[in-house]
Amino acid sequence: MCQSVCQHRPACPGATAPDHDAARVVSAHPEQGWSLLCNGVVVFDDTGEILPDGRTVAPHRPSCRRWVPLQESRVETTSAA
Repeated sequence: MCQSVCQHRPACPGATAPDHDAARVVSAHPEQGWSLLCNGVVVFDDTGEILPDGRTVAPHRPSCRRWVPLQESRVETTSAA
């Protein structure tokens, strides 16, 4: 894959940088679930990635937490007679 030098200012992080996901989207295909970033990385909706050299990054979505409502503490009130 031919990769051009980023023309953005500030420049997008390279494909091997820890923050490579911060590069600008140059081609979005939400109907197919993927986008091409300026640095040549293809990112998928499930957070998986394909790097320009062909290596893959497994989805790294944080695990979902199960929401459990807190039990309300009940304060008893006495009525003055």
